[in-house]
Amino acid sequence: MATEEVERQSASANEATIAATRYAVHPNYRVNVRSGPGTKYALVRVLAYGASVPINCQRPGESIAGPYGTTSIWDNIANGEYISDAYVYTGSSGYVAVRCG
Repeated sequence: MATEEVERQSASANEATIAATRYAVHPNYRVNVRSGPGTKYALVRVLAYGASVPINCQRPGESIAGPYGTTSIWDNIANGEYISDAYVYTGSSGYVAVRCG
């Protein structure tokens, strides 16, 4: 197997590990999922109590106060789906993922 092939497989495995990380949404809230980083964006769906979500990337948006503080960070949890980081336990008050492009 060529070195390039091994490196490509290794990179793919690392990306899968990163994508698999999930974060707990505060258990006492059913959080609104929006189409963009703010409450003026369309409501896409509502998360169930006790949900956990992947954070694919993060971007700045509307400032929201929630159980984990006040923040303007919004988490992309799926294509076209965002929730405020104020409802997600990440263990940090800052960015924990790459910024959305």
